[in-house]
Amino acid sequence: MSVRVGVLGLAHGHVGVYCREWRAHPEYGVTASAGWDHDAGRLAGAVEAYGLQPYASVTDLLASPGLGGVVIGAETCHHAALVEQAAAAGLAIVLQKPLALTMGEADRIVAAVARAGVPFTLAWQMRVDPQNLRTKELLAEGTLGRVCMVRRRHGLNMHMWPNYTALWHVQPELNRDMWADDAAHAIDYVYWLLGLPASVTAEIMSLGDPRVPMDNGIAIYRYPGGPLAEVCCSFTCTAAENTVEIIGEQGSLVLNYGDVPSANVPRPAGAAGLKWYTTAAGDWTLSDIPSPASHGERIAGLALPLAEFLQGRRPAIATAEEGRAVLRMTLACHLSTREGRRVSLDDPAIDAV
Repeated sequence: MSVRVGVLGLAHGHVGVYCREWRAHPEYGVTASAGWDHDAGRLAGAVEAYGLQPYASVTDLLASPGLGGVVIGAETCHHAALVEQAAAAGLAIVLQKPLALTMGEADRIVAAVARAGVPFTLAWQMRVDPQNLRTKELLAEGTLGRVCMVRRRHGLNMHMWPNYTALWHVQPELNRDMWADDAAHAIDYVYWLLGLPASVTAEIMSLGDPRVPMDNGIAIYRYPGGPLAEVCCSFTCTAAENTVEIIGEQGSLVLNYGDVPSANVPRPAGAAGLKWYTTAAGDWTLSDIPSPASHGERIAGLALPLAEFLQGRRPAIATAEEGRAVLRMTLACHLSTREGRRVSLDDPAIDAV
């Protein structure tokens, strides 16, 4: 039996991808049937594209008979209030990243989910990507020996998008900045692999259009006894190839074509997306997991795991508590940049960023 879900806000484009995939694959067992958005034009477009029944208010949508869950894709500034309302209604919740703008809002989300006891997940695409899952397995198996360094490069070519300076993504009151919005993907990847670090040192700048805050940055996360982890993000990147490098004492791993600038430009025919070298083998092992032809395919690949979550067939991709930890790692970068210092992850000043 298909789970009927409502969509609370269609600001985030990934939500439209999920709706499209669920509509194209009824075997996934999810029907996106109801929609609300404070932007009437955006809602009208979704009604036409995905067959949603429009609702004039969040309250009316949440009271819709037979609703089993919601997908929240509104601007980040609305996340806390919408999660509180959906949780109070007893519905399963899928929340588009990032969790919130501030640690205070993150605490509200965690408290609301715990109080209501509802299923909750963040929609982190990198956590369900088959090549990333294989990478995590290799680290758990000790294939590379003791890991010394992890580097995740991530980016967008948004400076080439039409009217990109007017997008809600770059408006501080709605979404803080590009680092908070999209470097969060790479930061969550590091957290997913390694857990919470001890500290971070970061430099984040606006190097493209000054109307787009924090569009380039590098963060170095320190784990006691290792590894060191680097997050390197540019949202003025036209082309790339490598997205992950992991260096261990007994080998190294490379992942290519894992974000927009690397997935959407030409690549050598038959090139392996994931490979690793070990001293034991004395050669590279090439993974047989194919690299998607475009980054859009990676995003669409989240639709099935989200459907399984909404049906209760799999646990959360990322819990609210994990989302709060990743937000803390993200805001610590802002504090480090602002004050020009290494920031401990338990620094209370992060709560005021």
